[in-house]
Amino acid sequence: MPNPDTRKSEALFAKAQETIPGGVNSPVRAFRSVGGTPRFFARAAGPYGWDADGNRYVDYICSWGPAIVGHAHPDVIAAVKKAAESGLSFGAPTAGEIEIAEWIRSLLPSMEMMRLTSSGTEATMSAIRVARGYTGRSKIIKFEGCYHGHVDSLLVKAGSGLLTFGNPTSAGVPESFAAETIVLNYNDIEAVKQCFSQHGREIAAIIVEPVAGNMNLVKPAKGFLETLRRQCDQYGSVLIFDEVMTGFRVGPQGVQGLSGVRPDLTTLGKVIGGGMPMGAFGGRKDIMHCVAPLGPVYQAGTLSGNPIAVAAGLATLKIVSAPGFFEKLTAITADLMQGMQQIARDCGELNFSTDSVGGMFGIYFSALPPATFDDVNNSDREKFNRFFHAMLSRGVYLAPSAFEAGFLSIAHEGEPIEQTLIAARESFQEIS
Repeated sequence: MPNPDTRKSEALFAKAQETIPGGVNSPVRAFRSVGGTPRFFARAAGPYGWDADGNRYVDYICSWGPAIVGHAHPDVIAAVKKAAESGLSFGAPTAGEIEIAEWIRSLLPSMEMMRLTSSGTEATMSAIRVARGYTGRSKIIKFEGCYHGHVDSLLVKAGSGLLTFGNPTSAGVPESFAAETIVLNYNDIEAVKQCFSQHGREIAAIIVEPVAGNMNLVKPAKGFLETLRRQCDQYGSVLIFDEVMTGFRVGPQGVQGLSGVRPDLTTLGKVIGGGMPMGAFGGRKDIMHCVAPLGPVYQAGTLSGNPIAVAAGLATLKIVSAPGFFEKLTAITADLMQGMQQIARDCGELNFSTDSVGGMFGIYFSALPPATFDDVNNSDREKFNRFFHAMLSRGVYLAPSAFEAGFLSIAHEGEPIEQTLIAARESFQEIS
């Protein structure tokens, strides 16, 4: 087994824990799920990242999705430099905000009007508030295993019964907040129907990852998204697609383009910032007219529409809008997944499966790809952890959790995929 030098990362991690909780600014980065020392990155380019010790990795996190054109793409970097020369932030509107809004609307027609934010969490928080303001109702539905940012009413797990209200999953979230959230099982069509039959006139919105990525990659079952749309139509509730992860990552129109299901509101992040902090929420014009200053729902942000982030996002959207981009990205991702499946079989690992959509993928130590959060929980997470470290030691950086989807970029074509498959064969042999 390779044994890369990680002394600088170890020293940085020890030092970071003196001033930063857990030594990291987002929990999964701490490697608590897989064990070991997190790698402190120093730079990245194309499909690769280099840690503080100089070790190079084929990067399958891609900044958790944004780096779809590869790290430090010259067009994106040039756009950022040009924008920075004119000032970092104005606290006033800019022409770039209009341009990126028009780009987004041209690709996602459901977003008739939108508001830019500084993060995906801000976007989902705001979309929930707007849905409540529009409907005059309080209750929302979310699904077990779907993450929508660290919003109080969304940090909720399922209650003890099928239709009980949720319980907080984080300290600091009052039970009264969680009591307004109903948590159902992802892909459970009958539970959705039953819930609406009992509480339909109280439900302001459903918020859903239309392809889940925060319990690993889990695709919607046939008819699941269509059922959400029909129930919202029948009971006057707002359907929110959280496409912070999937927007411009799985296809040019996100999951709504692939499924043909049109949400009332959409939340975006990651790719639309091109690696800079940015999010957005938007949808039907009549709903968005509720947002201040047009309506009574207040939402604001000092750095919303930041010109540097807008420039990075616009440059990225222009690249991914090129003909054939997503066809190529989808093919690269599918080739990687098929290659890993074949290698697992060759090595006698039958308890392994993969799935993908666009430039997003999941690997699972289970015989079949999961359909629910329980399925993910029942996979062999201990074997995943061993596989993760075997791959990491061979220069392949996967998400450090069995509950996270993976991402790749258009720059992964060719040698990076080949290196990954070689590492996978050696890793399967090591852990078998």
